[in-house]
Amino acid sequence: MADSRDEPLVLGIETSCDETGVGIVRGHTLLADAVASSVDAHARFGGVVPEIASRAHLEAMVPTIDRALREAGVSARDLDGIAVTAGPGLAGALLVGVSAAKAYAYALGKPVYGVNHLASHICVDQLEHGALPEPTMALLVSGGHSSLLLAPDITADVRPLGSTIDDAAGEAFDKVARVLNLGFPGGPVIDRYAREGDPEAIAFPRGLTGPRDAPYDFSFSGLKTAVARWIEAKRNAGEEVPVRDVAASFQEAVTDVLTRKAVRACRDEGVDHLMIGGGVAANSRLRAMAERRCEDAGITLRVPRPKLCTDNGAMVAALGAEMVARNRNASSWDLPADSSLPVTEPHLPAEPGWDGGHGHGHSHDHDHVHELSRKNLYA
Repeated sequence: MADSRDEPLVLGIETSCDETGVGIVRGHTLLADAVASSVDAHARFGGVVPEIASRAHLEAMVPTIDRALREAGVSARDLDGIAVTAGPGLAGALLVGVSAAKAYAYALGKPVYGVNHLASHICVDQLEHGALPEPTMALLVSGGHSSLLLAPDITADVRPLGSTIDDAAGEAFDKVARVLNLGFPGGPVIDRYAREGDPEAIAFPRGLTGPRDAPYDFSFSGLKTAVARWIEAKRNAGEEVPVRDVAASFQEAVTDVLTRKAVRACRDEGVDHLMIGGGVAANSRLRAMAERRCEDAGITLRVPRPKLCTDNGAMVAALGAEMVARNRNASSWDLPADSSLPVTEPHLPAEPGWDGGHGHGHSHDHDHVHELSRKNLYA
């Protein structure tokens, strides 16, 4: 049996939205998952404010990396590489993470891997259930994304089958929670109230489920509007709004569409595994409905534990470790932060022939800068 220390040791940095996540992974083993959240700073605005998120990342970055290294019991010198979310996400927030990753990688003389946020959400399941089957069907549901993806190779070949054409599922949860005066973020609180409500109390619409609709695309804008109008009608009539029933019926409408389309995609593509990731994957009703429908269809369901479903550095480290294990090219020092990075690009490799500044022909000045950087890092 191979020594686990022979597996890639990678640190991952995630700053696509309001979570500063730093994870450390050795192969498929999670060693550390440190998160600093700025969600409280956004709550009074009812959503994430990009400038506030970026500033919070700046303040949290170094302490969170230090905490992750301590938790993992490793030195920065031991790392085989540093992975970072290069996109998609908020441009300013991404830039903080990418800049930090490049600075640490340069100072340590390690390769840096700019990876895709969505592909990372898929890859994190390896930390829970082992190597991903190939191909893997993935349903990713979060505040910014509702996507069905087919991944024959998580490091190089991810194919979009369907996505949201308006509001993502998580965004709809936030907006409905706001109309119900339940606060932000909406996902956890809707889930909590829904447990005490009747999911069949109100017949809310299911978007894009007609015979001529796109089979794998999602639309939750009409549902969100229908819920808001139903609540408004109740209030205008002077009637009490049954918050728990509204929450349960809305949640049922969302999870019904998500799971129905995911199972259909598995059947159509001949895939017998379904992975669900993203923040909304922590929803208890989505997990229960997916489990029942997958069991009925003979599909194996893989869902990471809730903490690994939300944005975190562990998922980025997991994909980075897979990049190292499969000898994928590292990124170059001009790695950009791309807020609209397509999922078809699981990572942003350097051009062929690039040696990361560590090969032949680099200057004495370059060596000197590396040495100064290392001294400053370890000071």
